[in-house]
Amino acid sequence: MKFGGTSVEDAPAIQRTIDIVKGRRDRRLRPVVVVSAMARVTDELIAAAQHAVEGRLADAVALTAALRVRHHDVAAGLVGRKLPALLADLDTLFAQLDVVLGGINAVGELTARTTDLIASFGERLSSLIVAQAFEHRGISSALVDARTCIITDDRFGRATPQPDLIAAAAQAHVLPLVQVEAVPILGGFIAATAGGITTTLGRGGSDYTAALLGRALRASAIEIWTDVNGVMTTDPRICPDATRLRSISFEQASELAYFGAKVLHPATILPAVETGVPVWVLNSRDPANEGTVITAAPPATGRALTSIAVKRRLTVLHVTSRRLLASHGFLRRVFEVLDRHGASANMLASSEVSISIALEQTEDLSSIVPDLQAFADVATEAKRALVCLVGDFQERPGVASRAMQCLREIEVGMISLGANRISMNLLLTEAEVDHAVRLLHAEFFPHNAATAAAIPDAGFAREHAMAWHLV
Repeated sequence: MKFGGTSVEDAPAIQRTIDIVKGRRDRRLRPVVVVSAMARVTDELIAAAQHAVEGRLADAVALTAALRVRHHDVAAGLVGRKLPALLADLDTLFAQLDVVLGGINAVGELTARTTDLIASFGERLSSLIVAQAFEHRGISSALVDARTCIITDDRFGRATPQPDLIAAAAQAHVLPLVQVEAVPILGGFIAATAGGITTTLGRGGSDYTAALLGRALRASAIEIWTDVNGVMTTDPRICPDATRLRSISFEQASELAYFGAKVLHPATILPAVETGVPVWVLNSRDPANEGTVITAAPPATGRALTSIAVKRRLTVLHVTSRRLLASHGFLRRVFEVLDRHGASANMLASSEVSISIALEQTEDLSSIVPDLQAFADVATEAKRALVCLVGDFQERPGVASRAMQCLREIEVGMISLGANRISMNLLLTEAEVDHAVRLLHAEFFPHNAATAAAIPDAGFAREHAMAWHLV
């Protein structure tokens, strides 16, 4: 059971989380709990690190002082007579944090390794509070440092998990607690190398932590508790009439996650796919809502599309070989540059002598572009966005033509149909993307039809929840 930042953001949210976990235990299930940092804490930790490296240590310490007060206040609303000991433990962590910030300020350098260490404090603080809150409510629990279980390589900032090492560590540190009916509580997102150096799984990595533990412990279900009612037909901030999907396939959910659906971390699905564990997306603010279940083979819906995702802040590189004919090896050289910089193409269109690549603006374009210019001409287009239509394009012919007809008055810069035939990607300007999504959603999810198709009847969800949870 993974609980996101809004599910542990304050004392009432943590009380709701405890109630949800208690409900699972009352059903004779044995939960393992993964928690994120409190909402917005990771952003403030990174901001503090940035202040420190820029020589503004006082500003950095002011941020951590405010975070200390916030965590103290939350703890005070949850814990009784053990509060002084909990506050002392929290203060120990904050003292360590301030020492690290002082070191960053002294050397004037902020490395990826140190950034991971700074970011790890959010989950270490929240998991400490949550574990004590469980004990105060009379629920046997045990705080487990995720860095003893989630073992990765040393690619700081986006480390790669080592499944065999994780399985062994989880069996050693987590399973014995489950077997005595205690609730193990771990911070998500954080990990460590085999040598014990702190790493992270990338932003949103708490989902990944839960899935990795689910695989390692052979769990019967992975539950992602967030602040929405499940996977939606599109972003409700763009289309207020977006509706909840009752079920979706692993493949489609993975595609949506990669191409911008924020409800899941893109990597979450992989461990579940490998073990066939169903993933539930649920709302901690509305625990009675039946959410969305992600499985290998969900029931057929008859819809042309499953969902529409949006990925913003893209830059397109148009790369053209200076040898207009017989440019053998050109594409290989382009991808060698991307590989060298660890950059992934979100979308591409190519010919023998040219290729257009959509990259996230967070990629190191200042280094990628000069390397490409060593053998090609490069032009860039910023402020682009990708619209990903997810459905079954092989079994439902005509979807692509309907989509293009909807967008006949909008300039589409690139079009790509995925090799797996479950997604179609359209590249637009950021200025037009919201309008495009509204047009597409109105075409493929008319309000009445979407409501009937997307929201399950209670019987369906309860029946399948019991079947999957009580394995």
